[in-house]
Amino acid sequence: MAEGQIRQSLSGFYDVVTDDGETVRTRARGNFRNRKITPLVGDRVTFEATDGKDGYILEVLPRRNQLQRPPVANVDQAIVATAVKQPDFTTNLLDRQLLALEIANIEPVIYFTKTDLLTDAEMANFDTLAAGYRKAGFQVILTREPFSDAALTAVKAVLKDKVSVIMGQTGAGKSTLLNHVAPDLDLATGEISAALNRGKHTTRRVQLLTVADGLIADTPGFSSYEAFSLTSKELGQYFPEFKRASVDCRFRGCVHVNEPGCAVKEQVANGEIMKSRYDNYLLLYQTLKNQKPNYKK
Repeated sequence: MAEGQIRQSLSGFYDVVTDDGETVRTRARGNFRNRKITPLVGDRVTFEATDGKDGYILEVLPRRNQLQRPPVANVDQAIVATAVKQPDFTTNLLDRQLLALEIANIEPVIYFTKTDLLTDAEMANFDTLAAGYRKAGFQVILTREPFSDAALTAVKAVLKDKVSVIMGQTGAGKSTLLNHVAPDLDLATGEISAALNRGKHTTRRVQLLTVADGLIADTPGFSSYEAFSLTSKELGQYFPEFKRASVDCRFRGCVHVNEPGCAVKEQVANGEIMKSRYDNYLLLYQTLKNQKPNYKK
């Protein structure tokens, strides 16, 4: 019996790389389907290989997290490709993306693209915005030239020894970013998803590519977030800077809306917490509060 990580799934086969760097093509045991277990790329598994080439996965080891799109497990971080223009930038979308990652227990890295389209005055605004997100505890990569050497060096440092996904809105520059970081991959911008979704019998292949001494999913991550399965009361836990401030709130269980003695509102008032983050929190809070409870869970 050996242990390794699934690096690729294709038509029911799973390529597992052992800790010694050996690749073994495996299938899942028949009872996996009955137990409703689907091995995912990124899973740590135990397997048995009879002739050293073909094997069977015996067990999927516990996952830290998993994504549905791309279907990858044990992701360390997501590079959130965020266009400053075309499509227009909104803090609301970015904060929803950050919330989704916080819920999934995945570290976000915000990468601003298309900065060459900004005027100097607009760029100064984004510098201020980036400073606000950094203060909140997020890693932000923002340079005057979108794929400058400094920006790409920062991305490569972030990718090292981690399992990453790249996500963002359509047109935000996910594939372009990946092409700049790993030019030898030569991914056709915008054609990847089109090719994957064509035809009814398209084989979905998911793989982790070795890039900059780390692993990165070859399929861009989900781009829109609608359903959050949490209550309005829980929301504040997933805004890291709110969570830190809330220890000083007068009331336990403070939701930072109408309560007196709220440390979060105080920090918003004195500029410690970004007002845009608080405004987006209030919008999400109202949405979640008005949601009908889902008893099917």
